[in-house]
Amino acid sequence: MHIQLLSVGRRMPHWVDEGVAEYAKRLPPSCALSLVEIEPAQRGKGGQRGRPSDAERERVLAAEGRRLLKAVPASALAIALDVRGKRWSTETLAAELRTWLASGQDIALMVGGADGLHASCLERAQQRWSLSALTFPHGLVRVILAEQIYRAWSILQGHPYHRGAE
Repeated sequence: MHIQLLSVGRRMPHWVDEGVAEYAKRLPPSCALSLVEIEPAQRGKGGQRGRPSDAERERVLAAEGRRLLKAVPASALAIALDVRGKRWSTETLAAELRTWLASGQDIALMVGGADGLHASCLERAQQRWSLSALTFPHGLVRVILAEQIYRAWSILQGHPYHRGAE
């Protein structure tokens, strides 16, 4: 099984790339994690207070959505990172990972740009996952996802990395 973290955005700070790489290298080939950066759409000048118009926002979302969907392997289980998705505990993620590993199906985690995910990405997704009701910077989301996937894998292996609630 291969997990692709498809994330809109380029040129992240060095610590983001290092963090994702660190957790990815800890995972075995049977649960490989790779980052695929999706080029963000060009944004026009914002209107009032620098905010894009509804039409501009939709144009950007649609362009980024097309790029994300093009990167999702046809046979992959697509999971949208969406604030309106289900919130999983680490133990729930471990159970999901167990299911994913058993299926052998590749996984595509879709992380949108500054405006989120286009409706077409949400429609393609078989699952929607919310990390939190909080808003995180995109670079940090990459590191959180990589760490949580490693943590879930470590739980399945009985590795002491995750200590959990006592």
